[in-house]
This record gives sequence, structure tokens and C-alpha cells, in this order.
Amino acid sequence: MRIYCLKTCDTCKKAISALRAAGHDPEVTDVRADGLSEAELRKFMGVFGVTLVNRSSATWRGLSEAERGRDPVALLADHPTLMKRPVIEADGRFYLGWKADVQAALLG
Repeated sequence: MRIYCLKTCDTCKKAISALRAAGHDPEVTDVRADGLSEAELRKFMGVFGVTLVNRSSATWRGLSEAERGRDPVALLADHPTLMKRPVIEADGRFYLGWKADVQAALLG
């Protein structure tokens, strides 16, 4: 299991804690500190589409219209905090966020 997150994000911290408490040992990738490859971003876009871009974030609100119109993969590469998170990869499946449906799927 791998979790792509921001280590400073409260939701991501809750997800990591809950997964560890349930006996999982997720590999943690901090999207800001560790970065993401273009291949990883393209894989996530293929799974989640444009919902991967958090359009309600402060980062998004600070972008110009020209920036917002860029290719989402390039935009996320330049601004990793724009990615909705966490992205969790478990047993070949991908999950986005930490809402009840994701918790039920991963925690049982």
C-alpha cells in the first residue's frame, strides 16, 4: 500500500494513522517534498480525471486564468499542492480522498 499525500495535511495524517491502526504499513510519498513523476501523475489522471485537481484550494484560487487552463499534469507537476489527497494505491486499486467510502474499502 502506498499513500501519496502532504505530511502537513490533517486529512492525510488521519488517513495514515487510521491505516496504521488497522494493521497496514503504507509507504508514504509526500507530493511536495518527494515529488511525483510525470508517469505517476498521468496514471492518476487516467484513473481520476480532472477530479484529481482540487479546484477549491487556496492554490487554485491564486492561479491566473491562463495557469488554470494549462494541461492538468503540467499544472500538478508545478503545483503539487493542487492535487486532491490523499491518493491511496492498495492491491492494484486507487482511491482518492479519505471519505467514508474510502475508509470502508480500506479499513473494512
